[in-house]
Amino acid sequence: MSRVPTTATTQRPHDDGYFGPATVVAGGREFTVTVRLRGYFQPIDGRYHWYGRITRHPELAAALGDERAATLIRTPHGEARGELSEPDLWERYRVMGTGRPPYPVDTAVPE
Repeated sequence: MSRVPTTATTQRPHDDGYFGPATVVAGGREFTVTVRLRGYFQPIDGRYHWYGRITRHPELAAALGDERAATLIRTPHGEARGELSEPDLWERYRVMGTGRPPYPVDTAVPE
């Protein structure tokens, strides 16, 4: 599997996801980052839940520290509000949100 970021969605047709460049707006600042995002429709609550990781970004870590933060994630495909969790041991923040994600999702109803 290639580790090169791409603005295209995941190559496997059964996956909803995105790996590539994004802008994170948090703590009153914008950061250009690389993200890996995925998601799924949860029939119990009727919402789409998306989540992922932001690759290590020293400036983001310096600005936010170990705090959770509300965020806006922008990709070439759209934007969505979410939440950043505290960073892991490798200074990668987890991001999660509900509703329309910041990447394309197949919305066709299966027959």
